Amino acid sequence: MIFVADSAKKRVAQIKEKEGYGDDYFIRVWVSSGGCSGLTYEMEFTNEPKPEDQPFEDNGIKVVTDLKSFLYLCNTTLEFSGGLDGKGFQFNNPNASRTCACGESFSV
Repeated sequence: MIFVADSAKKRVAQIKEKEGYGDDYFIRVWVSSGGCSGLTYEMEFTNEPKPEDQPFEDNGIKVVTDLKSFLYLCNTTLEFSGGLDGKGFQFNNPNASRTCACGESFSV
């Protein structure tokens, strides 16, 4: 499961409204090689499903990922931090053994 915190739910709703995304849009998350710690989180809004999508819905938000990425993202919570010192969307990943200072990459 991939979870969505209330903070992320609120920000997703704001983005969807601002960009004019309909109810058919969802969040795609995946992991790619790169970053200080070896693996990087990626995220996009889309309305185009792929055959390899593993769909989840939490807190009223639909999130999809591919099976390979899910092995790294299982039980991760998508959060959002705003304000002056906010970093935007963040992944609270219990599988990460190390993260970089900016929080955008990790290793297991």
